Amino acid sequence: MHRGRRYIELLAHEWAVIDELCSGLTMEQWELPTELPSWSVKDVLSHIVGTEAFLLGRAAVHEIKPGPHVRNPLGEMNEREVDFRRARPGPAVLQEFRAVTDERLTVLRALSDEQLEEITWTPISMDTVAVFMAMRLLDSWVHEQDIRRPIGVPGHLAGEIPQHVFERLVRGLPKAVAKGAGAPDGSVVVFRVEGVDGGEAVAVGVEERRGRRLDTVPESPNARLRMDLETFVCLTCGRWTVERAVQEGSLEIEGDLGVAVAANMNGMF
Repeated sequence: MHRGRRYIELLAHEWAVIDELCSGLTMEQWELPTELPSWSVKDVLSHIVGTEAFLLGRAAVHEIKPGPHVRNPLGEMNEREVDFRRARPGPAVLQEFRAVTDERLTVLRALSDEQLEEITWTPISMDTVAVFMAMRLLDSWVHEQDIRRPIGVPGHLAGEIPQHVFERLVRGLPKAVAKGAGAPDGSVVVFRVEGVDGGEAVAVGVEERRGRRLDTVPESPNARLRMDLETFVCLTCGRWTVERAVQEGSLEIEGDLGVAVAANMNGMF
């Protein structure tokens, strides 16, 4: 099976999980604030709806005054789609979510293998349609977790989709170590993320001011960071501060360099 086709089927499963999660929400739960600035639970779902509607060629025509958290054209587009649906009740947004994702899956499943390898726009660069589907899977799962935390329903932190998210987010660690934290040449930082294949250790080394993932994990690195998958995602996607993660006991840091690294892990893709 073409990798893009597998991503599409995982995306179908992810959207079904979100549907089930949101189906029983009360009106109060829909309006709970999330960790995304100015966005409620309903707004997070509106964002997913708006993105998929945009990809179907149905961008919202709506004037907004972006807040200070909107820093680029993509953020403005996201905010426009959310604000366009803000007056609608949660169940109406959920109904649109079902209709839009059903339509998107029909379109995506009809793509040939050749079409999945065509170059298209993605949020970070031009890449294949298949890679874009990998990003849509990551984005949808991360937003599922954005909904789960405020409503107090943890879950879906193990399995193929969370593993996929981890494997994509871990690609940003070399940049976080070398550029973000400014680690000197010769530095090695080890990240251990519990809940991913039993606790996967990732070592990043710095050479000529560039970070790279190492093939082996050294016994005496300059810094160690230990966390669970939820904490890893919340740090790499900018949901939590280092202080919050440490205070909650879900992040352990060894070595002064580790604090700077943890503070610079945010880099979603």
